[in-house]
Amino acid sequence: MTNPILPPPFTIASLPKIIFGAGVIDRLPDEVLRFGPNALIVTGAKSFTESEAWAELQPKLQDAGVKITVMQVPSEPSPELVDDAVVGYKGASFDVVVGIGGGSALDTAKAVAGLLKPGNTVMDHLEGVGPELTYQGPATPLICCPTTAGTGSEATKNAVLSRHGVDGFKKSFRDDTLVARAAIVDPDLLATCPKSVIAANGMDAFTQLLESLTSIRSNAMTAALAWSGLERFAQGFWDMYMLADEDGVRAQEARTHMAYASLMSGICLAQTGLGSVHGLAQPLGSLFPIPHGVVCGTLVADASDINIRALMERNPSSPALEVYARAGATLAGGGVSGNAALDALVRTLQDWTERLDLPRLSQYGVTDADVARIVANSRGSSMKTNPVVLTDAEIAELVQRRL
Repeated sequence: MTNPILPPPFTIASLPKIIFGAGVIDRLPDEVLRFGPNALIVTGAKSFTESEAWAELQPKLQDAGVKITVMQVPSEPSPELVDDAVVGYKGASFDVVVGIGGGSALDTAKAVAGLLKPGNTVMDHLEGVGPELTYQGPATPLICCPTTAGTGSEATKNAVLSRHGVDGFKKSFRDDTLVARAAIVDPDLLATCPKSVIAANGMDAFTQLLESLTSIRSNAMTAALAWSGLERFAQGFWDMYMLADEDGVRAQEARTHMAYASLMSGICLAQTGLGSVHGLAQPLGSLFPIPHGVVCGTLVADASDINIRALMERNPSSPALEVYARAGATLAGGGVSGNAALDALVRTLQDWTERLDLPRLSQYGVTDADVARIVANSRGSSMKTNPVVLTDAEIAELVQRRL
């Protein structure tokens, strides 16, 4: 008989070496040279390359003898972007790929690092698209340095790629060997984030923490990490948002809290899977030009409400209800429990949705006529780890609430 006091068995997949703290970006040259001097740096369109941090980092890399080639990612990455880079850099013999930026830059860096040596198309390996061939590698060593607090991509093994339109998709190239060798998480790199990015990415991190906690694959270790991340999120999110243009002690502390929360969200989602919000993010993000963080932010309140209702109707003893209640108490600052805490969670998240002015889905062209197709394409890996199996009608209701 299993001892109920002991944690059940669990498995933790590969994680990167984690270097966390203000100013740790200065350690990038040494981390690069662990693999060699020839580095491909993958970053965003311009926000980082026009920043003071980049102006300071470049000479440090050069002084250390690192030879850099810069690839800029203008938007969410597509298979074509990755394939073009792999072909374009054929024969470059990079020792290491460094991703510096938000989720798009890090996912691109991950996919490119995986395919520089094999040289084949990423379409060979995308889940649910094409032949789904087993990835054989070898991968070029990868270092990830996030400049936003949201996706947690620095800690995961999957590169999410999108193709928009009627036949669009949002799928992962995923393998244990794609995990970064090092994740350098420096809260100072978040200083230039505009409010809109803080809002969308912050709600993505929150959703990943909540969904990893309620996932049917949650375990004792990931729960401990996720709760620590959720508590840091509660301490830092609104300060980071409200003090976005400031650089005092309070703003710096808020960025540190959020960098940690985002990192924990990435570690946990990589181990446990997610839930209904991310299940819907796949079709919404591929069929329509909706940024991933916006999908998470605009859906999480109503998704929590519908999940709670479904659990209370069909599985009132589910441990996920305790998670939702504890999350509600955490966001409310304590003083509530049970059903009051469940109500507090939904009310708080609905209030945040309004205060952050998160767009409705209709602003991106989603209509009632699209709901059936969105529902039909929502039952991927994330929906499979939701704490309750939602009916098509419940998923449709979730989408319709945010039209």
